[in-house]
Amino acid sequence: MAQHDFINKKPGNRKSKKQPPKKKPLPILLIILAVLLIGGFSFGLWYVKKNADPKLVEQQANPTEAKSEPKVAKPRPPEFIKEIKEQEIQVTIKKLEQKGPYVMQCGSFKTKSQAETLKAKIAFAGLIAEIKKSTGSNGVWYKVRLGPYKTKRLAESDKNKLKRSKVTGCGIWFWT
Repeated sequence: MAQHDFINKKPGNRKSKKQPPKKKPLPILLIILAVLLIGGFSFGLWYVKKNADPKLVEQQANPTEAKSEPKVAKPRPPEFIKEIKEQEIQVTIKKLEQKGPYVMQCGSFKTKSQAETLKAKIAFAGLIAEIKKSTGSNGVWYKVRLGPYKTKRLAESDKNKLKRSKVTGCGIWFWT
């Protein structure tokens, strides 16, 4: 059997031609809608022009000839405001007792090198800490402390600074 060359062979005569796409019908509905909108707008303008008050039209055309507006009276303040201004108020200030010095402890470690590391982190936060050696029934502990503070509010302020520097676990205690 002979080999056929299908690649170079030209296609045979086919009678299938592409038909041109059908033309779309004129959008009659859209044209009617557009004509109605334009007609309605035109009628609205004509109606406004026809029924306008000539005096108001003249006034709008020449604003310099407009009449002066009536003066608006200022509102009077209510009577109770005058009474409040004349009233004298007496306030007693209570003296708060200061519970007295507070200390903040941020860590307690078995080795001094761990305590020194925490003290350095606290120093980078801008605060001064001290390491106190404590001997107890559990052995020797190195405590990292800050303070003393006169008020608990000052201690809380420094504790918040340490939290922003990612030093957590600090406790505030009444110092005896």
